[in-house]
Amino acid sequence: MSKNLDEGEIIEYLHKVMDNRFASFILKEMTEVKKLEKSLGVYAGVVKPKGVRERLHAKIVGEALEKGAEKFGVSPETIKSHLKDPYMRKGFAVILRSIAEYGITKPQRLVAPFMVVWDFTKQCNLRCKHCYANATPYPAPDELTLEEKLNVVDQLDEAGVAAISFSGGEPLINKDFWKVAEYAGSKGFYLSVATNGTLISEKVAKRLKEVGVRYVEISLDGPTPEIHDEFRGVKGAFNATIRGIKNAKAAGLSVGIATTATRENIDYIPDILELARELEVDRFIVFNFIPTGRGKGIINEDLTPEEREELMRYLYNEWKKGDIQIFSTCPAYSRISITAMEQGEGDRVSPTHFAEIEIPAGFGGAAKALTEFIGGCGAGRIYCSIEHNGDIQPCVFMPLKVGNVIKDGFVNVWKNSEVFNRLRDRDAPEYACRDCPFRYVCGGCRARAYAYYGDILAPDPGCILMKEEWEKLVKKANAQ
Repeated sequence: MSKNLDEGEIIEYLHKVMDNRFASFILKEMTEVKKLEKSLGVYAGVVKPKGVRERLHAKIVGEALEKGAEKFGVSPETIKSHLKDPYMRKGFAVILRSIAEYGITKPQRLVAPFMVVWDFTKQCNLRCKHCYANATPYPAPDELTLEEKLNVVDQLDEAGVAAISFSGGEPLINKDFWKVAEYAGSKGFYLSVATNGTLISEKVAKRLKEVGVRYVEISLDGPTPEIHDEFRGVKGAFNATIRGIKNAKAAGLSVGIATTATRENIDYIPDILELARELEVDRFIVFNFIPTGRGKGIINEDLTPEEREELMRYLYNEWKKGDIQIFSTCPAYSRISITAMEQGEGDRVSPTHFAEIEIPAGFGGAAKALTEFIGGCGAGRIYCSIEHNGDIQPCVFMPLKVGNVIKDGFVNVWKNSEVFNRLRDRDAPEYACRDCPFRYVCGGCRARAYAYYGDILAPDPGCILMKEEWEKLVKKANAQ
């Protein structure tokens, strides 16, 4: 791919793929994302067309992709190779259908989220201080039935969702997990599991691989048993987690270590990162602390804007070493990375806190264009969450019900939720970051805004550019 692209050229590429004639064709013929997904499969040679019409549709779709990619030196064979993966077909179909329906927007409005984080159960074997789910040793009485869970998978597949991340509670403790994961794997989703790792024996790790899970994200909040176990509320958790990490790696799974940054463990993050390197995991991801769930009880452990900014810069500098992927769920990480690259101080950009996405250096304005296209905080835009009982939320850290997948239907909620549509407009008059030059690449953490102010469009008090908001909160807390 060319190394001298500017912002205009990357947008030109999208317009070339989605010229008016092709966009009209998609709107008329590909009314469902699944139809477009199938055409991509036929074009890639991995799906058999049922007739002349499907073969013709695949030809038209393929020619459009090739036309747009030609300028960048990307061959048809390369495109087809990527599209052999069902996950990639799902993602491509959502992007093409979205641009056809909404045009190119900042950030891009999508007809379906790229990923759904599914809080599969409230049941958990640990008692973590910061648990957003208020997890317990027992499953909740209103947890979805197995039949309903399989229906959720069908709905997400029909909507065009590309990835499902099973979370909790602890998903591996749930009786329905394996059946649902295997069923979701058969549908071609990119599957990941967010887990505390304590239950990943050699047998469990191999089974995860067999049912189609590609990535496991394992929580580790300290570099020693004393620190981690105290945070997680159960003695022996650290050693069990380390065994789980080693077993997952040995089974050939992609593995990430996830750490929630608080004032209690911020000084140990370099040590945790060093441990991640020693364990040879693929990713290290630092979670933004959100004072919700049990996290409300340790709100005083939240980082100051200066501490968060320093941490993000440290993580970015470590990422530049190139031996491990390093990300953060703090959307300010996008601002830090794009600024560093524009100033010639970095060679990569993190356009969102999805650890899978990374933009290499050398793309000039194109990097910023793609970062604005993806848009930083993805709550209600490029992902959302489904709770144990089917309730749909913008984010697992934002306990704001916008509908129920069983009662209301996933597609209906995604397209028509007032909350979701408000989160998609970064230029709204009431949006706190509307005048910030980084509103499209960052947008502020909407979950933190909701946790502190009860308003999804309020300031993110952890942002260094909103330092005055943090000082007001501190002053108010000290006065009480």
